[in-house]
Amino acid sequence: MALAPENQLSRLTLDQLCINSIRVLAMDAVQKANSGHPGMPMGMAPVAYLLFTRFLRHNPRNPQWYGRDRFVLSAGHGSMLLYAVLYLSGYDLSLDDIKRFRQVGSKTPGHPENYLTPGVETTTGPLGQGFGNGVGMAIALKHISARFARGDTTLFEPRVFAIVSDGDLMEGVASEAASIAGHLGLGNLIYLYDDNHITIDGSTDLSFSTEDVCKRFEAYGWHTQAVEDANDLDSISRAVEKAIAVTDRPSLIRVRSHIGYGSPHKQDTAEAHGKALGAEEVKLTKQFYGWPTEPEFYVPEQALTEFRRCVERGAEYEKDWNRRFDAYARENPQMAAEFRALLAGDLPAGWDQDLPQFTARDSLATRESASRAEQAIARRVWALFGGAADLNESTFTDITDGGDFARDNYAGRNLHFGIREHGMCAILNGIALTGLIPIGSSFLVFTDYCRASIRLAAIMKLHVIYVFTHDSIGLGEDGPTHQPIEHLTALRAIPDLTLIRPADANEAVEAWRVAMTHKAGPVMLALSRQKLPTFDRTQVAPASGLARGAYVLTETAGRPPDIILIATGSEVQLAVGAKPELEKRGFAVRVVSMPSFELFEQQDASYRDSVLPPSNRRRLAIEAGATLSWYRWVGLDGDIVGLDRFGMSGPYTEVLKYFNFTVDHVVERALQLLAR
Repeated sequence: MALAPENQLSRLTLDQLCINSIRVLAMDAVQKANSGHPGMPMGMAPVAYLLFTRFLRHNPRNPQWYGRDRFVLSAGHGSMLLYAVLYLSGYDLSLDDIKRFRQVGSKTPGHPENYLTPGVETTTGPLGQGFGNGVGMAIALKHISARFARGDTTLFEPRVFAIVSDGDLMEGVASEAASIAGHLGLGNLIYLYDDNHITIDGSTDLSFSTEDVCKRFEAYGWHTQAVEDANDLDSISRAVEKAIAVTDRPSLIRVRSHIGYGSPHKQDTAEAHGKALGAEEVKLTKQFYGWPTEPEFYVPEQALTEFRRCVERGAEYEKDWNRRFDAYARENPQMAAEFRALLAGDLPAGWDQDLPQFTARDSLATRESASRAEQAIARRVWALFGGAADLNESTFTDITDGGDFARDNYAGRNLHFGIREHGMCAILNGIALTGLIPIGSSFLVFTDYCRASIRLAAIMKLHVIYVFTHDSIGLGEDGPTHQPIEHLTALRAIPDLTLIRPADANEAVEAWRVAMTHKAGPVMLALSRQKLPTFDRTQVAPASGLARGAYVLTETAGRPPDIILIATGSEVQLAVGAKPELEKRGFAVRVVSMPSFELFEQQDASYRDSVLPPSNRRRLAIEAGATLSWYRWVGLDGDIVGLDRFGMSGPYTEVLKYFNFTVDHVVERALQLLAR
């Protein structure tokens, strides 16, 4: 007669029961899905068990409680480790959810998604991103604490823990973020490195054999430790305690683990890392653990009871935090109100009342007019925080009198990212996840370095503001390597990213208004280096039309248009200049400023049709970049003055003329279109 499951497990300690519960759930879920990565969850189960039951301050019943410690699984391919421990700890994740791992519509997707699964802090998957997100969280928590703390710093400064993998540490974005973290002395950051010597292709000896990770991180300014066996709970606990005690540096703990720990035949193999073990191997592994082979997804009651103590402890953590915050609020009512507004995502009353207005006498690059708008907002919105990738002298994003964020001044609002565009954008995502409104700036061409992080900001619908300048060949002498061509089109292809390319100073101001209030995803401002004329708004439509993505800037009075000229950014002036020349030839002309495709797409059909009447098929788009994204708006009967080749070096006026971005050329192309 077979023993009951509880009797089969009687020889295991409570710790072993809990750890093996994680392993078995991971094995069974991956096997049932026939997809996923069981190895890392099995190898790092002891670490996750200790973190969630002994070290993390968290409340499974309120995953968004501010005072919680943050946990990031940067090695997102090991998602079943996180799902298992969240279920076991009492988060709103059921055993049925575990059984639906990697299935359509489930709360347990292949990689962790913060908008799907309670307890998942950030969307990870592309390796290195979670590493950068955690650094961003630590930066933001330091900044918030510096603003609000009055003696009790633990009230406003939770800690950030992460599990990172070999793959994370190979990715360059992690190196960028690690260097910043060490420079800033982020003592609230504790990463545990799963040193399992395996990647998808096989042993790390193939590509990662000579690097001493601990020495590398020491060189970055991190505190490092090593634990030689992931199953040595006492050593892991001591290492975590030491890391918590180090408050002037971030900490890395190297933990030597074995992929697929306990799997008799597949320890330390890429096969265990990247796919299901197979039914027979699962059975043998359970027998090795002394675990019942049936039923699947079996969790002993003792283990579940032990894990669920997290619920009771979490309630006490939050109750104590609330008690301390209430006392703080009585002594600091205005600061407490500010803090509550931060958590709610509310902007202060009158936040936009100082926004500048410009006249036709002003001739400014939109990077400059946008900067003036940013400064006016920053004076009233303290949560605006960030900086440039070593290009503030070109992007003008420094907050005046904001001070530099540094290890001796976490209250500073200007964060110097150095020449680390990718690290910057991964960090911005972590900052946004705390409630601050982060700004990051560089040249538009360098979004090539940032795309993975920008895409994840869009997936998570984070309120990140990107300020990317030098938006066209109009930057001039730096030439093809710095002149964006395909970038506007490539960025428009990212779902839920709102790209805005303002045409003049007042549109740049309105672009900032949208950037502050649009909370359904990141906003990118694409701004000019060269000066642009400011339209006389007494003669053309108000710049507030920018909020609708496209609007009729000016048109021939009293007649339906024979042709519609549509442009963005610096090229709108060409359309405006071409209008009177075409009118002299007897044509009625409508000029549409279209700073944002995405905002225009969100308008109802009646508004879109009022701007671009479907009956008018003579449409000419003008933009100093790739033409691909414009065909939706001009149709097959329209035309595009664009650029589908790389630029060249020279004074910007000469470069623009060379590539036919002139009023005369726009008129010529319009007449060709009208003659069809």
